[in-house]
Amino acid sequence: MAVTVTDSRLERLFQLSERGTTARTEIVAGVTTFLTMAYIVLVNPAILGQAGMPVAAVAAATCFAAAFACILMGFVANVPLALAPGMGLNAYFSFTVVQQMHVPWPIALGCVFISGVAFLLLTLGGIRQMIVAAIPQHLFAAVAGGIGLFIGFIGLRNAGIVVSNPATSVALGNLHAAGPGLALLGLLIIAGLSIWGVRGAMLIGIVVTTIVGWLFGMVSFKPDPYSLATLSQTAFKLDLPGVFGMTGHGLGLFEILFVFLFVDLFDNIGTLVAVTKRAGLIGPDGKITKLNRILFADATATIVGSLAGTSTVTSYVESAAGVQAGGRTGLTAIVTGILFLATMFVAPYAQLIPLAATAPALIMVGGLMMAPLIEVPWDEPEMAIPAFLTLALIPLTFSIANGLAFGITAHAILKIVRGKAVRGDWLLFVLAALFVVRFVYLAAG
Repeated sequence: MAVTVTDSRLERLFQLSERGTTARTEIVAGVTTFLTMAYIVLVNPAILGQAGMPVAAVAAATCFAAAFACILMGFVANVPLALAPGMGLNAYFSFTVVQQMHVPWPIALGCVFISGVAFLLLTLGGIRQMIVAAIPQHLFAAVAGGIGLFIGFIGLRNAGIVVSNPATSVALGNLHAAGPGLALLGLLIIAGLSIWGVRGAMLIGIVVTTIVGWLFGMVSFKPDPYSLATLSQTAFKLDLPGVFGMTGHGLGLFEILFVFLFVDLFDNIGTLVAVTKRAGLIGPDGKITKLNRILFADATATIVGSLAGTSTVTSYVESAAGVQAGGRTGLTAIVTGILFLATMFVAPYAQLIPLAATAPALIMVGGLMMAPLIEVPWDEPEMAIPAFLTLALIPLTFSIANGLAFGITAHAILKIVRGKAVRGDWLLFVLAALFVVRFVYLAAG
C-alpha cells in the first residue's frame, strides 16, 4: 500500500504517465546520469586546486552545489537535466582569472556570485532572448569546441604529455616518465570502456588509474581527517568587496563577469536544446518548455555554488545519457542530486587523486566537446573565419575571453563588409565595440 501511495505522489508531482515513464525508469536514468558525470567530483577539485583552493573543501563544495542544483531543477522545472560546476569555466576560473590575472580566489568566487545574480536578473527581465538572438549559432559551436581544446590541452599538460619548450612554445614530454605513462594508461582505459558503452567510463578510469599510481608509489597516502566540516574552508569565503575594489585590473572585472555570464548562458542553451529535444520536451512551437524555470534554477545554483566555494554551475550534456536510459521528468535529476549529496561523505578524499589520473578525463571531455563543430558551415568564409578565430584563440591564448572577443568582433566586421548589417544587430555591434575598447586598452597597457 505504501508503494502505491508513493507512486501516486510521484505521479502527481512529476506527471510520470503523461510523459510515458515510471518511477523505476526515472531512478535508473538518474543513476545513469550520475555515473556519466561523477568524474566532476574528482576533476573539479584538481583544476580549482591549482588556483590555491583547498582541494578537499572544493570536492565537498562540488558535491553540494551539484546536489542542490539537480534537486532544484527537478522540483522547479521537472526536467531530466543535471547540473554541476562546469568544465571550461572552472579552467577559466583557475588558469586565467587566478593564475594569469592574479585575482585571489575569494574575489574570483565573488565574480561568480555576481555573474549568477546577473544571470538571474536577465532571466527574470527577459533580456536573455535579446542576447541569444544577437549571437550567431555557429559561434555557439565554436565556443564549445574551443573550450574543448582548452580542456584537452590542460589535460595533456597536467599529464606531462605536452610540455613547455622555449623554441617551439610546446613540445612532446618524456613518455617514459611515470606521470605520462600513468595518464596514457588511464586514457586507454577510459577510451576502451567508452567504446564498449560502459556507464561511468571516466569515473572507472580515474579510479583504476589512481589505484595503479598507489601501487607504484606515485601517490602519497596521507588523507586529511574525514569530516564534512572541510567544506567550511571554502563556504562563504567569497570576497564581494574585493570584486568592486579591482581597480588595478582595469577592464578585468568586466571581462571576468562577461565570460562567466556568457559561457554559462550559451552553454546552457546548447545543452538544453540537445537534452530536451531527445527527451521530447520541445513544444509545438519549437521552443523549450519551462525555459525560464530552467534558467532560474541554473542561475540560483550558480549563486549557491559560489557561496559553497566552487566555480559556475551549469547544465551538463551528460544528462542525455539519463534521457537515453528513459528519463523524462525531474525525478531523474533529483535522483542524480541525491547521489551527489551522498558523495559528500567521501569528497575530502578527492585530494588523493593525482593529476595524472584526472588528466585522461580532461582529455576525453575535451574530445567529446568537439561534436558541435559540425554545425559550423566551414565552406562559407563569412561564418568560418569568426568561428575559427574563436576556436583557435581560446586554447592558444589560454583565455576564453580572447576567443569570444575575436569571434564576435570578426563576425560584426564581416557583416559590415558584406553589407548585411541591419538595425536589429545593434546589440552585436555593442558587444563588438566593447571588445575593441578592450583590445585597445590591453595594447596601451
